[in-house]
Amino acid sequence: MNLETIRDFCLELPGVVEDLPFGPDTLVFKVMGKVFLLTPMDSAKPQFNAKCDPEKAEELREKYSDVLPGYHMNKKHWNTVHITGSIPSELLYSWIKDSYELIVDSLPKKDKAALEELK
Repeated sequence: MNLETIRDFCLELPGVVEDLPFGPDTLVFKVMGKVFLLTPMDSAKPQFNAKCDPEKAEELREKYSDVLPGYHMNKKHWNTVHITGSIPSELLYSWIKDSYELIVDSLPKKDKAALEELK
């Protein structure tokens, strides 16, 4: 997994757009205007920040040394994941999808309806 595969995966999800709101070094993925994933574009070591259920976030940090509290994020709800090869790509993709779904679940009804039309 690398920046390109993260980008490709995210952009395949319904309603996702990419943005650079924090400058040219941080790629941000949003669904219906809400951030669900951030990844630095200038890092020598690939990584991403993903939203996570607070209890699951703690469990993942305890289980995997490459999962840390979200850098520059609400550490209760966000994890920073370093991509070193120690965690299978399938699991990383599932965490990205979980982050997306957490945001979708929190959307207002009108945004959920608009998102359904995009599927």
